Amino acid sequence: MRALKKQVRGLYLGSGTVPRWFRYCLIVFDLATIVFFVGTAHKTHGPMLTTISQAVGLIILLDFSARLWIARDRRKFLRQIYTLADIIVILSLILDPILNESLAFLRILRGLRLIHSYHLLRDLRRDSQFFRTHEDAVIAAINLMVFVFATSTAVFVFFIDHDTSQTPYIDALYFTMATLTTTGFGDITLGTSGGKLFSVFIMVVGVALFVRLAQAIFMPQKVRHKCGGCGLYRHDPDAVHCKHCGGLLNIETGGVS
Repeated sequence: MRALKKQVRGLYLGSGTVPRWFRYCLIVFDLATIVFFVGTAHKTHGPMLTTISQAVGLIILLDFSARLWIARDRRKFLRQIYTLADIIVILSLILDPILNESLAFLRILRGLRLIHSYHLLRDLRRDSQFFRTHEDAVIAAINLMVFVFATSTAVFVFFIDHDTSQTPYIDALYFTMATLTTTGFGDITLGTSGGKLFSVFIMVVGVALFVRLAQAIFMPQKVRHKCGGCGLYRHDPDAVHCKHCGGLLNIETGGVS
């Protein structure tokens, strides 16, 4: 068992070619499951979708179990937000056959799988030069994507009339984007007091996330390099001295064209 545990830890934490491709496969799997969750959120789950859901749940359960097994501090691992998100997703997938219409809203919790992407950022930071260069923009885009997906599913479940709409999830996404960007077409609105308050929430938080994304794209990118003097670890790519303490830096760079 020790040898097996060492091999599993090597796949998840190692720096070789095989572990790196293994983690990239996990990223692709996460993206595929998110597309599946979005595409089937508003559909009645028959035998085929139920079987696929349970198969996906089993794979996520195996991934979760492996991470828990190799964790050095399991209590800390179980308290992390992406771990709690995975537990909720696994339960909703395994219990899919008993999710009748009154409990179908639990399927939106599968969108929490997006939170798992934050854990994978560490792998990208270690393996990808492109990600290290554009990290702020990538993280800001993920933040915005998580917010859009979460609010769209909430609108879909609690505010969209599924009987009058032929594409309820698209309507929910359309309303979210129109509200978030303050476009205000007015063809889809939430008439209740709760719906209006939720619209205000989307506008305030969404605009802030859009501004953060724009800043990350158009403002000069920072690089991560810990200053030996004061510990500051965010610097301009061409910095020679630390802006905080004035200490000499030695940032690895390929030069500026």
